[in-house]
Amino acid sequence: EIMMSGRNIISSFKADDDSLATMPFKAKQTSGGRAGRRTGGGAPAIIVDGKGHLLGRLASIVAKQLLNGEHIVVVRCEEIMMSGSLFRKKLKYARFMNLRCNVQPAKGPFHLRAPSKQFWRTVRGMLPHKTKRGMAALGRLKVFDGVPPPYDQKKRVCVPDALKALKLETHRKFSVLGRLAQEVGWNYMPVVAKLEEKRKVRSAAFYAKKKAVAQIAAKAKADNTSDFLKQYGY
Repeated sequence: EIMMSGRNIISSFKADDDSLATMPFKAKQTSGGRAGRRTGGGAPAIIVDGKGHLLGRLASIVAKQLLNGEHIVVVRCEEIMMSGSLFRKKLKYARFMNLRCNVQPAKGPFHLRAPSKQFWRTVRGMLPHKTKRGMAALGRLKVFDGVPPPYDQKKRVCVPDALKALKLETHRKFSVLGRLAQEVGWNYMPVVAKLEEKRKVRSAAFYAKKKAVAQIAAKAKADNTSDFLKQYGY
């Protein structure tokens, strides 16, 4: 049973990319250091797989956990989903593109194209990022397109309160953040897709080897060899 109260909102993610586990995962309070340099007594960063999550719901939960002191890494941001059709999202982004500073455009606003940067900006809008507390919280967030090393070999988790399959009605239209980014000028979707294919091949090989070793260990444990070993003094 997934515990949905307090900070028990994040659920464990299985090794298989297309299936979700329901084992509860309780985030621990941490302090000090950055996510990439967490050693000693500090708990590791929480790695969230963005695939299948709704943008606003995931961003709000991540923002709250950042303010609570958690270090969070969000991977596969190009697979984050949004409620509403792609055409509607493109119109909204076109209006956003018209926002600029006439006096000095280099001062912003900056129209970020990458899915990871768009998610980062969404989280920033939910934080008091101009205060020291908000700046520190935003510094505890890392976002990536795809699953780069070393996060491809670490446990990833999902957020049930933000899953599209659970929180969006089946007849509602939706769109993918990576597709929107590609439409507005992000040119690295083929590169990320190629790297993801290679990662999934490595992951499948690792999982097959792990399952074979587990089967051998279970078989050895089931064999009744204790009597045979006793005569040799073991």
